[in-house]
Amino acid sequence: MNNKKLLNKTTNSFLIYAIIILLISAPLFYLVSQWLYVYETDEVLHFHKGAFIKESHKDFTQKDIDLWNKYNNEVMIVPDMGVTKDSIVGKMLYDSIAKEKEPFRVLYAPVTINGKKYTYTEKINLLEMEGMVFSIAGMFLFIIIMLLIGIIWISKATAAKIWSPFYNTLNQIQDFEIDKNKPPHFIPTDIDEFDRLNKSLERLIEKNTAIYKSQREFVENAAHELQTPLALFQTKIDTLTQLDLNEEQSLLVASLNTDVSRLNRLNKNLLLLSKIDNESFLEKSDIVLNDYINKHLDFFTEQANAKNLTIITEFTSTLSLTGNPALTEVLINNLFLNAIRHNEKNGKIIITTLNNELIFANTGQNSPLKIEKLFNRFSKTNPSSQGNGLGLAIIKKITELNHWQINYSFQDNLHHFSVKF
Repeated sequence: MNNKKLLNKTTNSFLIYAIIILLISAPLFYLVSQWLYVYETDEVLHFHKGAFIKESHKDFTQKDIDLWNKYNNEVMIVPDMGVTKDSIVGKMLYDSIAKEKEPFRVLYAPVTINGKKYTYTEKINLLEMEGMVFSIAGMFLFIIIMLLIGIIWISKATAAKIWSPFYNTLNQIQDFEIDKNKPPHFIPTDIDEFDRLNKSLERLIEKNTAIYKSQREFVENAAHELQTPLALFQTKIDTLTQLDLNEEQSLLVASLNTDVSRLNRLNKNLLLLSKIDNESFLEKSDIVLNDYINKHLDFFTEQANAKNLTIITEFTSTLSLTGNPALTEVLINNLFLNAIRHNEKNGKIIITTLNNELIFANTGQNSPLKIEKLFNRFSKTNPSSQGNGLGLAIIKKITELNHWQINYSFQDNLHHFSVKF
């Protein structure tokens, strides 16, 4: 769906309304002008006929009438045509000057001369009227169009200036990241609504930033505080495993050992996320991913043997990048472990390197994962999984920190996780 800009939407609405009014008013103006001209022409015909009657034409002889008709082409006195009252009609008559038919208004009126009935006829050419109406209509259209263009231009220019604080606020909110500790600075405005919006956003950002910092500090402190008791717990379990225990006790201790190991991994991941948030990994160097993957391939192959997985490497090019070695190692480890943990027995893992992209593809469930919460913390596609739901969240955080891009797709029954550098 293509969204429209606020200024364009308001301007377009105004423009559409103006065009509709113009389309209605232009022909209406022409019709009204035409009617008024015809009405005035008919009034002139009646006036001329009234003036003719008032003047001394009652004593006209036939010879006078013939002379009148000879020298008055527009006004004629013809034998009685049976007209009983004044009537005006529109006709197309031949014009000897233009040598073509043109529109006329013709008056037929009964008159009496020397006691004899005649019919008074007078005609007025309407062609000049049409030219005049068209000229006026053209001028009217030109003025209206120039007026509309001026209004629209002034509206856009004025609106752009008035709405500039809003767009400034919008751009700053779009670029704002709560974990970067860089609050937006909104430009001052004398518009009450925008000022209230900015102040509300400042309060909201300040409150949420404080809550975010508090939560981050709590997680970091809790993870640090848990390190010592977890280490002691692990030591005591290791001591218990060395004692002479019966089968039931051994199973219980083994279960405790598994749970403590998961707690240790969770605690280490939380500490890692805290360090990433605090930008503790600033050192960068050149890294060749192909070399790192080959170096640790035996270790991950051993991890994959539990599910009898086949690991295939397709190094089509040497993938070099600049990044923090420790974080890059964590990124590769988590991609590997994710591909192993969520795989199926007798499945496969395909690792591909391109010029600027690393792809891990693995078998697994036969349907795509839900992308909406895939990289969220503590989000698990399989609730029974042994993972803690932080692996993909750490991958996402590392890629964001380095301005890399992580993508997921499901093709040919394989789950693809690709990192573009």
